Amino acid sequence: MKIAVVGTGYVGLVTGTCFAEMGNTVYCVDTNEEKIAALNEGKIPIYEPGLEGLVKNNRKLGHLNFVTSLEEILEKVEIVFIAVGTPQGEDGSADLQYVKKVAETIGKNIRHHLYVVTKSTVPVGTAETVRKIIQAEIERRKPNMSLEELAACDFTFDMVSNPEFLKEGNAVGDCLKPDRIIIGVDSYEVGEVMRELYTPYVRNTEALIFMDIASAEMTKYAANAMLATKISFMNEMGRICELVGADVNKVRLGIGSDKRIGYSFIYPGCGYGGSCFPKDVKALIGKSKEFDYTPQILNAVENVNAAQKFVLPQKIFKRFGEDLTGKTFAVWGLSFKPDTDDMREAPSITLITELVKHGATVNAYDPKAMDEAKNFYLKDFSDKINYVESKYEALKRADALILVTEWKEFRQPDFAEIISLLNNPVIFDGRNQYDKKRLKKSGIEYHQIGVAD
Repeated sequence: MKIAVVGTGYVGLVTGTCFAEMGNTVYCVDTNEEKIAALNEGKIPIYEPGLEGLVKNNRKLGHLNFVTSLEEILEKVEIVFIAVGTPQGEDGSADLQYVKKVAETIGKNIRHHLYVVTKSTVPVGTAETVRKIIQAEIERRKPNMSLEELAACDFTFDMVSNPEFLKEGNAVGDCLKPDRIIIGVDSYEVGEVMRELYTPYVRNTEALIFMDIASAEMTKYAANAMLATKISFMNEMGRICELVGADVNKVRLGIGSDKRIGYSFIYPGCGYGGSCFPKDVKALIGKSKEFDYTPQILNAVENVNAAQKFVLPQKIFKRFGEDLTGKTFAVWGLSFKPDTDDMREAPSITLITELVKHGATVNAYDPKAMDEAKNFYLKDFSDKINYVESKYEALKRADALILVTEWKEFRQPDFAEIISLLNNPVIFDGRNQYDKKRLKKSGIEYHQIGVAD
């Protein structure tokens, strides 16, 4: 198939590359000329395991193309995936300005039948909005066209909702071997086109789940809201465990053994971040308010998560006092999760901001996200943050270690080395990675989430 994927962020770049991997001809479109030029030189703007090799190979085979103009390639393709960003608006709702611009471009240039697929995370009703915009642009064109031009054009198109379920850090695997593919369509015939496209990715055809468009749009938000709810629920249990003297790690094992609950997403921590959960929970709250409904559970999920990001700073203030002048803290991990350089809504931002505001200096190390921190998220604190090249270098002259992101290289560190390098053998573990008894025997003062100090 010949496919256009508009947008070269995480979703667009990974999706387009994986379509190309199966032999389709793919045009990834982005109006950012510098970004497209870099991609054509083999430079990948994001860190995602396995992506760079696939991009280079499919570029070499001619399956994957990077262009700046949708207008120029629209006649060459049969399917257009809209995978542009839907940033959070001021009121918390999804900002659809980029989605609407793509719809306008399609309407102004369509000359043959197209399947228009919303891949971006968008509120219920967006596909219908896109449909109306495309049709309105088509109707504006018709009075200015000759009979011959009208006869030569096919202005028909079908809308599809095909939300993404890619986990950063495993996006390529999720795309090539998905556990489910949600497809929202209006007709059986359109569904069969999408089935043809996706069958190479699934051995079990039950993984292809067809439904109406509105339900497909809602499924994406409901999935992320459920996962965010599990995280916030477990973090709230952790807060209660600390108050009553229980150990949330043991509670997690106890409830996770119940098959109705399971172990996924019930790990206590210092809060969730990233591009999906925070934005999607807020967007679903915003959409609900359009219908005069206040979602109580979702509001609680958001509030618990916002408060959770202050748990580590509060533990540090309790141990060292609120005036941290002259203190240095080693921070392991800046990205919101391992195996990505994404720092959007990362707990590390709240932590480091609080430390610096209270007078501390930070030695920060992350395998992939330090440029993001330097150039964007923590650029205002450059005089108070030392970015170092290794996890052990971060410990030098530091008064405590704070683990924020559970990268693999942090899982089994040399605790004797940690003790020798820190001014004080103190660890604040925001992901409950280590064994409390072992650290206590080693002489390390160890603070966890959900366990009383």
